Amino acid sequence: MDSRTKRSLAPEKSDLLRQIPSVDELLRQPRMAKLAGRIPRELLVEVAREVLSSVRAEITGEKGVSVIPIIPADLEDVIAREVERILSRTLQPVINATGVILHTNLGRAPLSPGLLEEFRQTAIHYSNLEYDLEAGARGKRDVHTAELLARLTGAEDAIVVNNCAAAILLVLAALARDGEVIVSRGELIEIGDGFRIPEVMSQSGAVLREIGTTNRTRIADYESAISEKTRLLLRVHPSNFQISGFTDKPSVAELVALSQRSKIPLVEDLGSGCLMDLSAYGIHEPTVRQSVEAGISLVTFSGDKLLGGPQAGIIAGKQEFVQRVRRHPLFRALRVDKLTIAALEVTLGAYQRGALDEVPALAMIRMSTEEIEKRSRNFIRELTPLLNMNELDLEIASGESLAGGGSTPAESIATKIIRIKSRRHSAAQLEQRLRRGHAGTPVIARVVDDSVILDLRTVFAEQEAALAEALAMALR
Repeated sequence: MDSRTKRSLAPEKSDLLRQIPSVDELLRQPRMAKLAGRIPRELLVEVAREVLSSVRAEITGEKGVSVIPIIPADLEDVIAREVERILSRTLQPVINATGVILHTNLGRAPLSPGLLEEFRQTAIHYSNLEYDLEAGARGKRDVHTAELLARLTGAEDAIVVNNCAAAILLVLAALARDGEVIVSRGELIEIGDGFRIPEVMSQSGAVLREIGTTNRTRIADYESAISEKTRLLLRVHPSNFQISGFTDKPSVAELVALSQRSKIPLVEDLGSGCLMDLSAYGIHEPTVRQSVEAGISLVTFSGDKLLGGPQAGIIAGKQEFVQRVRRHPLFRALRVDKLTIAALEVTLGAYQRGALDEVPALAMIRMSTEEIEKRSRNFIRELTPLLNMNELDLEIASGESLAGGGSTPAESIATKIIRIKSRRHSAAQLEQRLRRGHAGTPVIARVVDDSVILDLRTVFAEQEAALAEALAMALR
């Protein structure tokens, strides 16, 4: 700050500015010198400058400033706290008590604890990621998941990229660039976070050919739209939206027959990646195998939705089309790393062995209301001694869990919930106190009718003690 600016300030502000120590003065203090021994000096200098700059800006701002001395020890506290904030992890565990199993904002499908050793071995040691041990030559990373995916889906071949949007982008770029892709207007969906099918298609270089109306599209609409420019027929399964009322669309069998007659590949974005029939548990989603066996050329789906694995986009189907997609230059840009392959291989292996409870998302979906009610009663029994029961109402009631994650938008799973109403805190206040995690692990809950709702379907048994502690602290 130049001398003219200082002269224009009120005397009390100028006095405060003179009290601000220099960066060098601060860093010579014992506490800062000790901190400099733990972290790079460059980081400490940078933080100190930012803190002092912030103090100067506050003093010279429009708001009035009290004439209080600036104590170096206070500045040291601010600097130390800011350094700790920068060095702390922002990605942290939370307790999901919402009952939404595949909660997109909370990381979607949790992975099996059995993966920890697999991750450790794969992460800290070398592996045969792209090395053929039998031939002693370079191999392909696809081999670690391709056979499992083929066996579980009935596909001839399969490859993996980093998410389902990437899978669609790659398929369109490889099979339809500069050509037309026929899509029903009722399937031009937004995938999530603002990404829309037409925009993904535009980035691939394919040209969108819309047919039908939002609520009704017939097979004749597809037939009349086919031209020498047509490269693909695209079907988007409504796993994250629903249109009801006066609706109509061609069956898979009709589209497959048209694909075979016209010799134009049919691609289905199945989204949720359901590998098994879950109708007994309240979820009615078509399986990947049903689409493959129906004759669809390529199916794209997510690894971290109903499949219950890591974030990934899977492309499965007829080998000639899978290999055309694999040879596209974008495949290398969108491929997955060794840890994703390890996680997917273990998850698919659990399916292959029939060990479905090793896949946490499936275990949660398959959990009965009786089991959840028993857990809820035991939880309340353990929680009650920690609470002042005169200040709250606590009850178990019937409720609904959701698959979430862009899957089964209109379907729910019967569950039992714990309804909490505090006389000290409103539901919004209690939800905030739980979420901010002042007592430990943050807890994400729901608010319904001025009550906080906890659904233990999505709370791991080993988290219940931490949940009880967090709840007891939040209710004080």
